Amino acid sequence: MRGRTLSAGTALAVFAMTVTMAAQPATASPTTTTTLARPIAASVAALAAPDISVTNVQAHLTQFNSIASSNGGNRRAGSAGYTASLSYVKSRLQSAGYTVSEQYCSSCTYPSNNLIAEWPGGPTDQVVMFGAHLDGVSAGPGINDNGTGSATLLENALVLAAQNPTMTKKVRFAWWTDEEQGLNGSRFYVNSLSATQRGYIKGYYNFDMVGSTNGGYFINRVSSTTAAPLKEYWDSLGLQPEENVEGQGRSDDYYFQQAGIPTSGYAAGASARKTSTQAAKWGGTANSAYDPCYHRSCDTTANVSATVLNRAADGVAYALWQLAVGGGTPTNDFSVAVSPTTRTVARGASTTATVSTATTAGSAQSVSLSASGAPSGVSVSFSPSSVTSGGSSTMTLAASSSAATGTFTVTVTGTGSVTRTATLTLTVTGTGGCAAAQVIGNGGFESGATVWTASSGVITNSSSKPARTGSYKAWLNGYGSTRTETLSQSVTVPAGCSSYTLSFWTRIDTAETTTSTAYDKLTVRMGSTTLATYSNLNASTSYVQRTLNVAAYAGQTVTLTFTGTEDASLQTSFVIDDVTLQAS
Repeated sequence: MRGRTLSAGTALAVFAMTVTMAAQPATASPTTTTTLARPIAASVAALAAPDISVTNVQAHLTQFNSIASSNGGNRRAGSAGYTASLSYVKSRLQSAGYTVSEQYCSSCTYPSNNLIAEWPGGPTDQVVMFGAHLDGVSAGPGINDNGTGSATLLENALVLAAQNPTMTKKVRFAWWTDEEQGLNGSRFYVNSLSATQRGYIKGYYNFDMVGSTNGGYFINRVSSTTAAPLKEYWDSLGLQPEENVEGQGRSDDYYFQQAGIPTSGYAAGASARKTSTQAAKWGGTANSAYDPCYHRSCDTTANVSATVLNRAADGVAYALWQLAVGGGTPTNDFSVAVSPTTRTVARGASTTATVSTATTAGSAQSVSLSASGAPSGVSVSFSPSSVTSGGSSTMTLAASSSAATGTFTVTVTGTGSVTRTATLTLTVTGTGGCAAAQVIGNGGFESGATVWTASSGVITNSSSKPARTGSYKAWLNGYGSTRTETLSQSVTVPAGCSSYTLSFWTRIDTAETTTSTAYDKLTVRMGSTTLATYSNLNASTSYVQRTLNVAAYAGQTVTLTFTGTEDASLQTSFVIDDVTLQAS
């Protein structure tokens, strides 16, 4: 959780209208007895929702702790620890059948990726979204803040996939980057949505610090309609949850709320102190912080209450089932998707895309693939032409020398017990063969900022750093203080060529004295994919040519980005000149 904040922390439902039960505190304290009334409908729904194994959630926390230990002791956004955490979550979700994507946050303090995962069932215009920030602070491994929220959502996602119920709404999970630096990952995501896409999201639920050892039971906007299923579950345990005052505006629900999307979520508390009234009803220690290791190195797996964590995990499942799961036995169903969704091919050349399928309900089934809408002279084939739902196929689009030129919509159809479709936009260009070209504009920067998008002052003719040729170059960093600067250009890479080479010259000088640690870095990306990383360890007294193979981007329009990051002391300057991308 960002700044000084607060967050949140199962019970078996019964069918009686009124029950007497023991309210168990978050930590050891005398047991109190509470009588509460519960509607029968709520009891039935609680029985329908699965019990989330807190042991499994804790196993994910152990993984996050181990990742931090192996990567400098933390999982800060943009660090190796964060990247490894994202990879762990992503691999588990992909294996379970989720449609998973990474979104590169270029405006983040530490540029890095959000992770978005959708379960295939449910209508695309009726979305319920569950999110948690995956990053931590640099002081420690960040297990309560916010491994607990991240692990709780991961285990809920895996249980949803394993049970595969009929869905009444689309469920989308998100793990955010750069929350600790100012909610930057979630802000970037919300800003990337169109008004229509925002309207599809019927509720966003945020989970930040849900296992605090001296925790309370807090709900964001506790009296709202959106919060009702979260509150209903904790009410069923007699917990008497309260409004999350400490966390208001300080976690990833904020920008969703600002965009007009209904929000809620659980939290168990951060650095604020538990009152005597709260200690009396929840247990724990009055006048002590909810999380005594908030933003400290002791935020390890030992800094988590299993009781609070368990109640939060089961409450998420209850809300998810209430909001998005239908009754009855699911019928067999599947989905079809094409990636990428746009392709360009020259006459006489070919291009490929991946057709993926997923079982969205019931059991896996055989799916036959076909295509329609291709222009005259373009043939479409699949390898294999039939898959079992959950499998994928390579689609090849081959254009003859006389193929019709223009832009066309190709519809891919999967036929099984039902029919499902996906579309690809295909552009056919040229008179055939390779349209050899150098596609970088103003690669020597002599026209200033023309074509390029750059941080202020990056493209310069300053005499302090000589250009390789001409007067201008791009000079990233060199301040000797924490700073991120970027340089980017959108390029269209022609199709049908045999060679694609990105070339640029760098001169790297540094005041760093280490021979083993990369403190300051220059990252080169095409789209969201990192092509290469250079650092203070690559310092040289003259320009060095770098060449990279970018054949994977043939036929695509993609953004080339150079990102320089510098730590708090000892400058490193990354000077770039004479950038080319030659297709031949």
